Amino acid sequence: MRRFTLFAECLTAGLLVALAILPVVTLLPALAAGCAHIRAHVDGETTAIRAFFTRVGAAFSGSLPLSLGVAAGYAILAGDVLILRAGVPGGAVVAAGCVLAAAALSVVVLRAAAAWSPGASWWQLVRHAARRTVTGDPSGSLLLIMALGVLVVVTWQLLPLVVPMLGCLLMAAVAVERRHSRRADPALRRAPV
Repeated sequence: MRRFTLFAECLTAGLLVALAILPVVTLLPALAAGCAHIRAHVDGETTAIRAFFTRVGAAFSGSLPLSLGVAAGYAILAGDVLILRAGVPGGAVVAAGCVLAAAALSVVVLRAAAAWSPGASWWQLVRHAARRTVTGDPSGSLLLIMALGVLVVVTWQLLPLVVPMLGCLLMAAVAVERRHSRRADPALRRAPV
């Protein structure tokens, strides 16, 4: 029964994040609030809808330039892939590179959002997330890339599944960050999940 309630919270978080992410400038705060929503459920804290939007407001501070930068990065990479599909020589290789760059950007953004807490600096979160993505926890990054792959395949098959899959992706980001924290702190290794 507990697993079903976790899935229900993932569905709720996915729906709330999908709504909160629509203005684009709230990209990072929406993801951070979604991850905090999943963490709150696991930790037995409140998961009320009002608490979610309070978290979005708290996460918005200092996130605007980064949210716009991430959105611009995705737009540039998507535009490059569309141009390269038009038949440019060597375009398939460059398009594959663009897809890998988009996956790496997504992993850094998810790690930063999962590590967010009220009062944290977004610049520091992104810097630490980029370091953890490449050198600190590459196996966790691979897990997040696989979760992104599942999201893409499932959404490609049936578009409305993007909402629950987004919540599952947030849950994966929280799990990877908790896993990294447990590995980094020996006192947490024996603590229950």
